[in-house]
Amino acid sequence: MDVKLNAVNQKKSFLYYLKEKFLFALRLTDEPRVKLYNGYGNRTQCFVFGHVLSFGPVPRRRYRKNFLSNTLAVLRLFMVKPVSGALLQFTWEGNVQTTKSASDGFFRFEWKPVTPLEPGWHAVEVQWLHSKKGTVLSTGQSFISIPHFNQFAFISDIDDTFLVSHSSNLRKRLLVLLTENARSRSPFEGVVNHYQLLSLAGAPDKTTNPFFFVSSSEWNLYNYITEFSELNKLPRGVYLLNQLKLFSQVFKTGQNNHKTKFMRISRIMEAYPDQRIVLLGDDSQEDPFIYASIASHFKTQVHGVYIRKTTKNAKPLVTEKLKEMEMNGVFICYFTHSSEAVIHSKQIGLINTV
Repeated sequence: MDVKLNAVNQKKSFLYYLKEKFLFALRLTDEPRVKLYNGYGNRTQCFVFGHVLSFGPVPRRRYRKNFLSNTLAVLRLFMVKPVSGALLQFTWEGNVQTTKSASDGFFRFEWKPVTPLEPGWHAVEVQWLHSKKGTVLSTGQSFISIPHFNQFAFISDIDDTFLVSHSSNLRKRLLVLLTENARSRSPFEGVVNHYQLLSLAGAPDKTTNPFFFVSSSEWNLYNYITEFSELNKLPRGVYLLNQLKLFSQVFKTGQNNHKTKFMRISRIMEAYPDQRIVLLGDDSQEDPFIYASIASHFKTQVHGVYIRKTTKNAKPLVTEKLKEMEMNGVFICYFTHSSEAVIHSKQIGLINTV
């Protein structure tokens, strides 16, 4: 009996060894994980969110120009298995909150700090607990941003706003996504300079304005996008992406329902009612129309709207929508090159001319 049991155990151990080797070779893991994203808040209310995964990619370590390597690296980002109904625990100032993950593994915590938070980045962590034993299965760490009490805040799209993506053409979008990597792709010329200047717009010494990056790209691309942003020295900010996609949906990347973008931006506007908001996007999809709706709902908050042209000529419907906002007192810039946006920002006093 012992001989048979040992044989079974050896077989299991060998299969486990093969599985681990296979996953390691593909840069995948089946270890339970809490993927926590940077959150945001003010002195009295904060938000943080993430996903629970039982299977997914590990961070990329090597970058090559090889087509196949880049394709596999992106495909891995969609090889995920979200966990529904996972028990999550968050502790702040001794107060414990729990929640359960949604069907796509997503979760969100919202809390009111007893002690008002000072401006800056504050570390947070969320634990995934065993539903019966209460033991910790995994812990996710991240930060929340509490902006300085400056006049301006900026909300920017990502694809075709600062990252060349060809969002309106699925074939081109997939081609650049699958053949390039976060270190080989390029921002639009001059956009980093514009964003860096905006981060200091009207800001007192040693402070910067908050940036929020709201996109229809999926949460699968979070690390990809944040690495690109850090490498290209874009302002540090909070990224709010769209619903996680599975491997079977990889060829629908970026083709999400844009209505949720309005909701995500609205939550930011509500969190910072005393700051003037500047919206930055492009005309490849729905940004001008979403921003017009935001300006209509938050009449006194939207200071300006910047829309990048993705074709040689201005789009008539976009031009019409932008003129409507301009007539309601919103500064508008519909531009081709970021140098035009910088000039406009100087003209309206948003950034210093020195």
